[in-house]
Amino acid sequence: METTPLKLILEAILLAAGRPLTLDQLLAMFEDNEKPERADLREAVTALQEDYQGRGIDLVEVGGGYRIQVRETMQPWVARLWEEKPARYSRALLETLALIAYRQPITRGEIESVRGVAVSTNIMKTLLEREWVHVVGHRDVPGRPAMYGTTRQFLNYFGLKNIDGLPSLAELRDLNAIGEELQLDLAEIPGLGMESANDEAADELEAGAVAAANDGDDMAPPQDVAAEESPATLH
Repeated sequence: METTPLKLILEAILLAAGRPLTLDQLLAMFEDNEKPERADLREAVTALQEDYQGRGIDLVEVGGGYRIQVRETMQPWVARLWEEKPARYSRALLETLALIAYRQPITRGEIESVRGVAVSTNIMKTLLEREWVHVVGHRDVPGRPAMYGTTRQFLNYFGLKNIDGLPSLAELRDLNAIGEELQLDLAEIPGLGMESANDEAADELEAGAVAAANDGDDMAPPQDVAAEESPATLH
């Protein structure tokens, strides 16, 4: 199969899929007698990425595979397609998510130790229900507390290929900087609406600084781990 028709086929598949697809998933779209070589598939993906240079859409690789998406610079105009204002995430939730992303695997108790306040049950429920975090194992200590890590859905949502794509903590001073690096509007993020007014008030009292996570003495990497599965996002 020539590169040009293969490129057009991939473009059609990725546009229709509406989600990231891996190379194996793309290969599965072909019958055995027409299946391209993996090298040819990669070449077609690269050619398609070059075609999109300077256009309003882009072909990017995220945690779940390849995805055609609106180019980030087009966001201000595309966002006007949705009339409703998105719900707000609390600062406490974003701090908790940041600690899991940067310190995974991490237990709820370790998050509370760094932030200096209790983690709201609704915060963990929201992160789990959005499939941004999941339980990756249990710490080998009394009580065997659950350890949390990020998921492929987390990578896909924030447009990251792997967890190494996160901005360096040394480059960040506060949560707003994290938001800027991830193109994340801390005031307007879709899909929450899950915390009650009482929980939001409690979160305001929980305003511990994420900068505390920069202090390696406060949170040393875990040593004694009895992992049930490895976080998919670490590789």
